[in-house]
Amino acid sequence: MNAFFLAAAILLEITATTALKLSNGLTRPGPAGVVVAGYAASFSMLSLALRGIDLSTAYAIWSGVGTAIVAAIGILWFGEAAGAWKLLSLALIIVGVVGLHLAGHGA
Repeated sequence: MNAFFLAAAILLEITATTALKLSNGLTRPGPAGVVVAGYAASFSMLSLALRGIDLSTAYAIWSGVGTAIVAAIGILWFGEAAGAWKLLSLALIIVGVVGLHLAGHGA
């Protein structure tokens, strides 16, 4: 169940961050509401995940996966540049998250 809470926290954070871009500086009420509700719900889910997942592992996965997916959304949806350094950096984030996950399981 803790993994479900963490996954929900990640999806909510991705949704809220994408809505932040769409809110035009929080001036558009619809997306701005999604930002506030999404972040609140994300932190709530993260707090539930922390009942059974170490803080260091949960936070790293939450922030790392969220960062990587939001960066991919920026590239694919908003047409942001995808240079070699950006793609390499995203790959390193993913490798780091996988490494923390494996370390949390005694690998």
